[in-house]
Amino acid sequence: MTSSRKTADKAPPTGHAGGFPTVGRSDDDALVTAALSGSEAAAAQLFDRHWDEARRVAAAVVGDVAIAEDIAQDALIQAFSRLASYRHEARFGTWLHRIVVNRALSVLRRHRGTLPLDAASSISGPPSPPPIDPLVGRAVADLPVKQRVVVLLRYRLDLTPTEIAELLDTKVGTVNSRLSRALEQLRTRLEEPNA
Repeated sequence: MTSSRKTADKAPPTGHAGGFPTVGRSDDDALVTAALSGSEAAAAQLFDRHWDEARRVAAAVVGDVAIAEDIAQDALIQAFSRLASYRHEARFGTWLHRIVVNRALSVLRRHRGTLPLDAASSISGPPSPPPIDPLVGRAVADLPVKQRVVVLLRYRLDLTPTEIAELLDTKVGTVNSRLSRALEQLRTRLEEPNA
């Protein structure tokens, strides 16, 4: 066995890509296959691996811990009920986060984007970003929902435009455009004397 092989064997199965903690894709794929075959232990392990991140993504989008918990739970239930539709084209975590974001967007639409933005920092689990300044939080809350979401995913979860595009099932150019428009609106709003 070569020394590079030994190093590769010792590498941990988890890492960090952008804002998402990653688990070996083959690990999740194996767990999905086992869960589809009826393994409750595999389903529980998938749930445990992705629960904290699902809550964190939901909280970053809606800004309310209790609502984020409900969204994450609903999204995981939805994901497990549709597990057979997971096609392994994207990582399981990405597929799940897309469900979480879509559920969170539905909640925002129902609440007309009026939820607070400071809750993501109080979610336990992976490190959370610092609280948002109230002035900035109000300005972000006033953005159109699609712009608000890309700003929060980019700056609260530290996702790249490519990761955001994958999550939102859109093009990177669309994400960059929304981000640019949002930042310009925020700049204008925060420079106003009555901001």
